[in-house]
Amino acid sequence: MSGSQGFEAARTWRRFTPAQRLARFAVYLALVIAIVLSVQTVEVIPEFLYDAPEQMQDLLARMWPIAFYHYPRGVHDALMDTLHIASLGTILALIMALPIGLLAANNVTPNKIVNYFAKLLLVSSRSVNSLVWALLFVAVFGPGALAGTLAIAFRSIGFVGKLVGEALEEADRGPIEALQAAGAPWLSVLAKAYWPQVEPAFWSVVLFRWDINVRESAVLGLVGAGGIGMALDTALNLFQWDRVAMVLFAIFTVVILAEIAVTYIRKRLI
Repeated sequence: MSGSQGFEAARTWRRFTPAQRLARFAVYLALVIAIVLSVQTVEVIPEFLYDAPEQMQDLLARMWPIAFYHYPRGVHDALMDTLHIASLGTILALIMALPIGLLAANNVTPNKIVNYFAKLLLVSSRSVNSLVWALLFVAVFGPGALAGTLAIAFRSIGFVGKLVGEALEEADRGPIEALQAAGAPWLSVLAKAYWPQVEPAFWSVVLFRWDINVRESAVLGLVGAGGIGMALDTALNLFQWDRVAMVLFAIFTVVILAEIAVTYIRKRLI
């Protein structure tokens, strides 16, 4: 009996091996240490946390009622600038990102050095936040919609180029090799073999990026890059909280409408 019990004890099932349990414990310990260090670095002031509900209630009370009368005179033009910045920035991004995406796809451009250089450009674009791009272009071109448009464009290059390049790399080789074997020129292979396969992904990327750009362009005005963010910054600086609520309501409405429009267009195109 004792031998049978020992045999069953030796075959007891464990979900994780001792090494895996030790690794999980090390990860949990590292997370706890990181959280503790982060809280100490942030230096949360308890007094501000205690009266935060009261401050929020007071702020919401100042925002109500919403100053809808302010929309025609102080919000509409800035809101249209925001949509123009997002749309034109997306178009410029497409013009610049598509060639880089072609160079980054190793099956389209079979040159490792060119591939790595193109991917470096895409990573550089994505690693810089749109607000930082806006600050740079405001310093170069001055405040206004031009700086915001270029900031949106340069921020979007990495996103669009990377996804288009990956879609090209995943294309089926059958049609491509058939056209190449028939002696078709490179542009014909690109248009007749690659494009039909990547077209759904391309339009998804374009619509998704435009939707993101509408959201991002709404805050670029906080650093002087045009759009509705400048109206928000002005209202905040003057403590006109009812107008702040109007601007926030306009941004929220535009974002929701943009989401609905993108979903509808995507269903029609794809």
